[in-house]
Amino acid sequence: MTVAAPPETASAPVTIQPDGLKGLLGLPDAPSGLVIFAHGSGSGRLSPRNNHVANGLRGAGLATLLIDLLTPLEEQDRTNVFDIPLLATRLAGAAAWARREPALAHLPIGYFGASTGAGAALLAASAEGADVRAIVSRGGRPDLAGAHALAHVRAPTLLIVGGRDKPVIELNRVAMRHMHAAETELTIVPGANHLFEEPGTLDRVIAHAIRWFLLYLPETP
Repeated sequence: MTVAAPPETASAPVTIQPDGLKGLLGLPDAPSGLVIFAHGSGSGRLSPRNNHVANGLRGAGLATLLIDLLTPLEEQDRTNVFDIPLLATRLAGAAAWARREPALAHLPIGYFGASTGAGAALLAASAEGADVRAIVSRGGRPDLAGAHALAHVRAPTLLIVGGRDKPVIELNRVAMRHMHAAETELTIVPGANHLFEEPGTLDRVIAHAIRWFLLYLPETP
């Protein structure tokens, strides 16, 4: 399943309070949900791959929020980049911020986690009362959330892994075995490595993510 590259849609800079995190908010007409991105280690709101995915989601009628989960000062300490509890707290804070914004407050929320960001997304989603309805992981490390947290995730979760990313495929399979409370699906993109840099592979990620979010984000009539 491949999709043509969608036309570019605009996003605007925002500041997520109270932490002062920088973000890019994209709002299509009448969005059916909001997808908040949790980036992998060493990446942020300007990630070309995640911006490409976000543009595809906006083309399908989903609002997107790409944020830096760390401040520039925090990024200088490399231990923070792999501090999954800290990143999860910041992600949950971004969801709380969205609930205070009039243009976003009514939208069901999904998380899109890449690499280590997937662990943060699942840890954030495991909290009691977590305000998230669906999760998509791209080349993710869901195992970093920990077995206890995975067992408490209730949001339907799609795990997308490249067919050439053998170690991460196995880590995703192990993580799925702990996710008893959530519907889960593992989708393997043939020919893709960890970063989905091969031609057409990232567009397949977009197609799978759109399918999942449109299935689980909108309100049931």
